[in-house]
Amino acid sequence: MFSIYGTTGQVFSGTLEAMNRVRAVSKVSPLRPIAQDGDELGIAVTTRTAGRPHEDAVRAYLALLPHDIERGPLYHAEQIMQHNVITVQADHNVAQAWRTLHDHQIHQAPVLNGVAQLVGIVSERDLLTAININAGQIVESLSRLVRDVMTTPVVTASPVTDIRRIASVMLDNGVDGTPITNDSGRLLGFVSRSDILRAVVTDPPLSLWR
Repeated sequence: MFSIYGTTGQVFSGTLEAMNRVRAVSKVSPLRPIAQDGDELGIAVTTRTAGRPHEDAVRAYLALLPHDIERGPLYHAEQIMQHNVITVQADHNVAQAWRTLHDHQIHQAPVLNGVAQLVGIVSERDLLTAININAGQIVESLSRLVRDVMTTPVVTASPVTDIRRIASVMLDNGVDGTPITNDSGRLLGFVSRSDILRAVVTDPPLSLWR
């Protein structure tokens, strides 16, 4: 289940399919996928070049795989999310927000208003539109607040949302993380791109297709 929060509060709550029809969620061009297996090695396999040697190799590989592997669980957001979430305030200046991200070695953070409601998300890229950095130090800063540069509305997910759908939202909306909220909109955690990748590589075999 996903929700969308903006400066006026919750503007959407529903399924991924329903959310994709909401105009408030901006879209970006999809990433260009690798056209064929092997392209990244310069050995493209097409229907014209694929033949029996390729098919025989696939069959030989499959024959070597064990057939009694017990598949791992399907991961939900609550299983991989960061619980101690670093946030910034919408009325902080951009220099304060940059120092928060820099001090905690993070690249993005949820933005809260004066009553602790989620209103957006801000990234290093957003902040760099208003500050100049040299050797990790702020050398120039415009008189702008976080609310002026943050991304809003922001898509959030419930704790039981599976990570495949969260990954889909990240790709479709060009973001690197998704806040996790409860039904009342309270921030519970955060799932980053790194969290999803870590879940995939550290606990095999993981049945993401289940």
